[in-house]
Amino acid sequence: MADSRLVRSWPIAVLTLALVGLVVWRAPTSASSRTPADASTASAPGAKPGAARGGASGGAAEASPAAATPVGSAERSPERAAAGFVGSDRCAPCHAEEHAAWQGSQHARAMQHATAATVLGDFDGARLRYAGQVHRFDRQGGKYWVTTDGPDGQLHRYEVLYTFGVEPLQQYLVAGPGGRLQALPFAWDARPQPRGGQRWYHLHERDDVRAGDVLHWTGASQNWNHMCAECHSTHVTKGYDAAADHFTTTWSEISVGCEGCHGGGARHLDWTKARTPDPSKGLDVRFDERKDATWTRLPSGTAQRGKRASSGTESATCALCHSRRETLSQPFRHGAPLLDSVALELLTAPFYTPDGVMSDEVFTYGSFQQSKMAHAGVTCSDCHEPHSGRLRAEGSGVCASCHEPARFDVPAHHHHAADAAAADVPGTPGALAAPRCVDCHMPARTYMGVDVRHDHGFRVPRPDLSVRLGIPNPCTDCHARKPASWAADAVRAWLGRPAQGYQTYTEVLALARTAPGDPAVAAGLQRLATDGALPGIARATALASLRAAPTAASLAVLGAALADPDPLLRRAALSALEGYDPRRAAAVAAPLLADPVRGVRVEAARVLAGVDLGALPERAAQELDGALREYIVTQTLHADRAEAQNNLGLVFTRTGKPRDAEHAYLAALRIEPGYVPTYVNLADLYRELGRDADGVALLRRGITRLPEQAELLHSLGLALVRRGHQDQALEPLKRAAELAPEQARFQTVYQAALTAQRSSTSAAHAQPRLGRP
Repeated sequence: MADSRLVRSWPIAVLTLALVGLVVWRAPTSASSRTPADASTASAPGAKPGAARGGASGGAAEASPAAATPVGSAERSPERAAAGFVGSDRCAPCHAEEHAAWQGSQHARAMQHATAATVLGDFDGARLRYAGQVHRFDRQGGKYWVTTDGPDGQLHRYEVLYTFGVEPLQQYLVAGPGGRLQALPFAWDARPQPRGGQRWYHLHERDDVRAGDVLHWTGASQNWNHMCAECHSTHVTKGYDAAADHFTTTWSEISVGCEGCHGGGARHLDWTKARTPDPSKGLDVRFDERKDATWTRLPSGTAQRGKRASSGTESATCALCHSRRETLSQPFRHGAPLLDSVALELLTAPFYTPDGVMSDEVFTYGSFQQSKMAHAGVTCSDCHEPHSGRLRAEGSGVCASCHEPARFDVPAHHHHAADAAAADVPGTPGALAAPRCVDCHMPARTYMGVDVRHDHGFRVPRPDLSVRLGIPNPCTDCHARKPASWAADAVRAWLGRPAQGYQTYTEVLALARTAPGDPAVAAGLQRLATDGALPGIARATALASLRAAPTAASLAVLGAALADPDPLLRRAALSALEGYDPRRAAAVAAPLLADPVRGVRVEAARVLAGVDLGALPERAAQELDGALREYIVTQTLHADRAEAQNNLGLVFTRTGKPRDAEHAYLAALRIEPGYVPTYVNLADLYRELGRDADGVALLRRGITRLPEQAELLHSLGLALVRRGHQDQALEPLKRAAELAPEQARFQTVYQAALTAQRSSTSAAHAQPRLGRP
């Protein structure tokens, strides 16, 4: 007979290979830095967010006003008296000039009650056709109404309660169930008519977003309470009650007021009366980084700061909102370390290209932290007047305050025609008018259809990197018909050498995305992580990327970073320790359970959750318990989100609480039935509990909803192998490998399964027949 071990060996081989690359899916829990109509629900890399597109449609008759969701008084007036907060009007008597400038700012108009004075859109019977329905905008009784498709796909009439923003677009908020406010999918293009504005448009004009879609305006991704509130109003508390599925979100001021940046003003008012010798003047945070700072023009044509470099307080305060981040606590703690309140997104896909340029909506701070400007001590208010929000000079004039125009705003530097007229000079075919500084050094991307935003990395254009790595560059942003190689050759000809820049980490970070476990890549990441001359956010990205290369050399680099003064580096190093043996990770990470910065403590708790307490010193074991509680609080803050419930499920699994873990995972799927990571993690929990049959059923339900999700198909194949259904497992493993050819793990497991099946089939055919002697 053939050796029966051949028949049994292929499921063992497949499982072994799968466990080598086992991925537990965790997601950032807060997308509050994302605008409500331009963000999809957070999910693990490579996952298509949410449910499949589609849903009810049709031209149902308009519902009466009574059919709209009722709005209670608490939802109309969420303002509350907050201890220590007094309101911007109390600042005006002493700070009249600053208050007047603020009143005209976008901060002051970030959110307003919908009135004739604040509504910019055409509500005089305007109509817009989208997804086969006609949506209407009307006024009645001094109120503003929008007739659009509700959660059932039918047309309903909703009262507009608040305006959201002013330039270059204005959005509108209506009430939803359970204390929710939802951002409508239609925005008013506030740009002048010659620029294409003064019109209604759908924020997903090129899609067909209907009820049931993850991007539909009634869903979680367009929810004001989580997505928008804390950065459009002052001193916001989200106030979500998971048991009741109800928000009691409050603010101290409807817009971004003085206290949105300076912190509560009550102590400052007390100080103005007592005039005690308090250097803080009763303020939570003081912005004095520009005080007595002078900039001296150098022979190079640039400027040098005469005072020590910036402490970062000002930029960190702006970063509370102007960054891509996860919220860790509410309300924000002004004057505390940034990572006490938020956890910053690193230079990862899909948020940044490998050179660190924004590719998704990342809100300035992460780009600025990579810049030579930030390293030299430039602060936000060097370029932006902080109260009006306007640039301190028009156009390239703001750059000229430090960069001598005679050196930089000339053809010898930018190699373009000196003025618009020169572009048409005979004999200079293809010549373009002189670009602005921002055109080359701050590449722009457009969000929400009309909102053009500039990257703040202030980079030297590098089309040569586009040739090698396929990333965008500002040269071909303008010269769209030319290849990157043409631009690279032109730059080399101008300079007489390859272009260079302050950011020198692109190629290593690019390779870390495509070949994360390669020893040469790991060596490059170790070099970046230990290079103190590089921007901290780039070093942190290198540290986090070392998770894929768990070697002794990498561990030494991570251990050193755990003692770095920068909490961003300490947190990134902690996240990388998930790829290491738990006992070794515990030995180096335990001290950070008592780190002074919340963002570091909770990351240490997450990484060490479930570690053998015997591997920790007695004091560290106690600190782990406290830090885990704190981590659970950060996730419970966002219990309305599938990703937070998924993260709770993971930590409960690791700490031996399977019932709590299952409850959290099921809550995640109730909130977002298309959330892929939870299907995978819950199926894995069922495996641990000996309930693989439940795992298979769960994954099949997920695949029915999301038939193109490779991770679900791969997980189903592995579960079927464990159940002994090798014949059924091969097809989902094959399909996963086809859908995600970039996933080496899927390819390896499928090939092993295929080879093992062929071997077992050949062995079966080779078995000698029994016969008479």
